[in-house]
Amino acid sequence: MSELDCRGRLLSLDRPVLMGVLNVTPDSFSDGGRFVDTRTAVDQAHAMVAAGAAIIDIGGESSRPGAEPVNETEELDRVLPVIEALSGRIDAIISIDTIKPAVMRAACVAGAGLINDIRALQEPGALDVAAASGAAICLMHMQGGPRTMQASPRYDDVVEDVGTFLARRLAACEAAGIPRRRLLVDPGFGFGKTLAHNLALLRHLDRFGSLGVPLLVGLSRKSMFSKLLGDMTPEQRVPASVAAAAISVLGGARVLRTHDVEATRQGVELAWALPA
Repeated sequence: MSELDCRGRLLSLDRPVLMGVLNVTPDSFSDGGRFVDTRTAVDQAHAMVAAGAAIIDIGGESSRPGAEPVNETEELDRVLPVIEALSGRIDAIISIDTIKPAVMRAACVAGAGLINDIRALQEPGALDVAAASGAAICLMHMQGGPRTMQASPRYDDVVEDVGTFLARRLAACEAAGIPRRRLLVDPGFGFGKTLAHNLALLRHLDRFGSLGVPLLVGLSRKSMFSKLLGDMTPEQRVPASVAAAAISVLGGARVLRTHDVEATRQGVELAWALPA
């Protein structure tokens, strides 16, 4: 049995689960400004859970290419009211999408059970805060930072390089006292990767199984689909996103991060039903 320990609450990963994206920011690439109001954000969280989300991932700082950083106080002001309004009131794990240790700590106190960190706990103090929190941790690979990551990403072998980075971060977590039952990894599609890099990662997702922890994949509404299929709005990328989620399940993904829970659920369930 595969389970993820989220501050004492065990999330079964015997089959793939969905992580619903809830951006409480004015500048998200996919839904900027739609959920900045706490009531609207809470309603959206309930709707995603009703559609099948097992995790709600709340983010108060955009990580889209070129995004400007947000100060700690502003990020806390955005995310804490939503977490507090949802804690104990939804049948799902609450995840905090942040790189800041202080936000991680406050979010977990408010009710978050998972820390989703695009910097893989590399910020000063992040490892210690995460270890003490008891929360599950998603370690993501990113080359560079949001403001510069798409300038000129380069790898010797993107699958090998990303895998090596994630293995090192897993080792750092274990050295800090975070057991593997609290860890999962994300190759970071679109975070310092070209279209060719993203496609190589998708084609070879099965190679990340050697890391020995669950794999999270976030391909929802990514700009890579416009580069591959022609210019589209984020909403027009949903069919490609669902197809990519299904492919990811076949490659071993156990957590699928998505803006479109119901559509993704259908694709994921179809992929999971295929005979081995």
